[in-house]
Amino acid sequence: MSENDYVGKAIAGTGAIATLGTAATTARAVVGSSAATIMSATAGTTGAALASMAGASGLAGGAATASGMATIGSAVGGGMAAGAVITAAAPFMVGTIAIYGGYKLIRRLID
Repeated sequence: MSENDYVGKAIAGTGAIATLGTAATTARAVVGSSAATIMSATAGTTGAALASMAGASGLAGGAATASGMATIGSAVGGGMAAGAVITAAAPFMVGTIAIYGGYKLIRRLID
């Protein structure tokens, strides 16, 4: 980012705040909780859908979501709660990267 790129800084800053806020809120809800509490806290979210795609093959529904969250969480040395935090924050991070990338592409085409 150049020093005068205030729009780019605003996009990146807002995305970082949204990602960290979502991660912190999810962590407060799931860390130290039972699997049932984690599942109810994340039910119906984009994160749960992401986790179910990472679940063990042959599973469906809650078992696939729980397995996926545990798999994703194990990538950072955690378990199901860590996976829930990662999958909750991932859509915000990906969205920020896409918006920032689109902004930089448009700036490059205009300049």
